[in-house]
Amino acid sequence: MRTDSAVFRQLGIIGCGLMGGSFALAMRRAGLVRKVVGYSKSPSTTEQARALGVIDVAAPSALQAVTGSDIVLLSVPVAATEATLKAISHAVDPAVLYMDVGSTKADVVMAARRALGPKIGSFVPAHPIAGKEVSGVHNAEATLYDGAPVILTPLRETDPQMVARATELWTRLGAKVLTLEPEAHDTSFAAVSHLPHLLAFAYFSAVAGQPGGDDFMALAGPGFRDFTRIAGGDPEMWRDVLLANADAVLEQSALFRTHLDALEFALRSRNADALHNLIRSASEGRRNWRQRSTK
Repeated sequence: MRTDSAVFRQLGIIGCGLMGGSFALAMRRAGLVRKVVGYSKSPSTTEQARALGVIDVAAPSALQAVTGSDIVLLSVPVAATEATLKAISHAVDPAVLYMDVGSTKADVVMAARRALGPKIGSFVPAHPIAGKEVSGVHNAEATLYDGAPVILTPLRETDPQMVARATELWTRLGAKVLTLEPEAHDTSFAAVSHLPHLLAFAYFSAVAGQPGGDDFMALAGPGFRDFTRIAGGDPEMWRDVLLANADAVLEQSALFRTHLDALEFALRSRNADALHNLIRSASEGRRNWRQRSTK
């Protein structure tokens, strides 16, 4: 892709699921690609993507998906990043833009360094803050990235022209592009994404697993629905994300536990004033954050 916004000749997608499929559809909608070639570990997924018109050609391997492509997107579990990059490494072209969509970045950067070595300059790690609690290419949408933040975490070795291309591309897909260091990205998302998922998994399991849990959930309303929505996330993806960012998530969990302890102490001591102040502080903070985030 040139900075004059030329259309890509061929997009290679490795991982034809929700994120990769939505990227392909968004590229089509924006008129930025002529042909899409896709590969998934499961042949049935790749064939489904072709039948749905998400991709034009179902490739039998990751290497064949990237061969002839002038842009490549990896949409695989973060734990599979290194193996995937190694599988295509000898075909990596410094003139081609390579990106991922992983939810952690420090591990992706290390994997890319090991797999690509001196060819790493054309790889731009990316994290679109978009998705659903459901996965699969049948849930892909061309509008998934509209208005979504996309975090780029370029390496020291990354070609600045590739960063510019990635920025222009995501912007043309309707996203809002930000840049962070990989470690800063992981610390931030441990707090605002990874820990909330961990808590949602634990909370839903606690309610559903106790005697009478099904009866309790039959009475649940919007609060339960909203709080537990993200507990429906893809198990493989969230297993890998939480393990990849375990240290930062555990630090955030410890901070959470401190605040939960304070609330529980107020409850045990029946201290209405202390409980009120703790709730008020959180309530006011949440309202102020919402007002800032909607400006």
